Amino acid sequence: MNDFDDLLEANRTFADSFELGGFDGKAHAGVALVTCMDSRIDPLAMLGLKHGDAKIFRNPGGRVTPQALEALVLGVHLLNVQRILVVPHTRCAMTTASEQELQERIGAATGQDATWQSFGVVDDQVARLRQDVRAVRSHPLIPDTVKVGGFVYDVDTGLMEQVD
Repeated sequence: MNDFDDLLEANRTFADSFELGGFDGKAHAGVALVTCMDSRIDPLAMLGLKHGDAKIFRNPGGRVTPQALEALVLGVHLLNVQRILVVPHTRCAMTTASEQELQERIGAATGQDATWQSFGVVDDQVARLRQDVRAVRSHPLIPDTVKVGGFVYDVDTGLMEQVD
């Protein structure tokens, strides 16, 4: 038995009624979203969007990393992105420990030195969100015509609050 057989079987079931083919890959609602990889977040549903409406970039903490900026620049210039939302969330694991604490926990779990690995922890979520929004707004390849907002998603209520 393959470690992925259950997922491949689920994929075959999904493909039996697959109706999402033929999309052109553009963000038909003109939306891009940077959010956390947390499984409590359903990016399309929380914004009332459907497949094909948005470009979604997920990473720990919903941070605007260099890779996220790369995706946003491409989205703006190639994929119809006109509005960008940066959306971290409440009760995020990236806000509960320091870099050193995570490095020590992972080092202990692996038996390896993990001090070389950065995890991008967030000590002040709102301040970091404002920094990330500024990074997007000030990026030289993202024009001022693109609307950028910062929001915090509450994983207990499903509501978003605009911060910036």
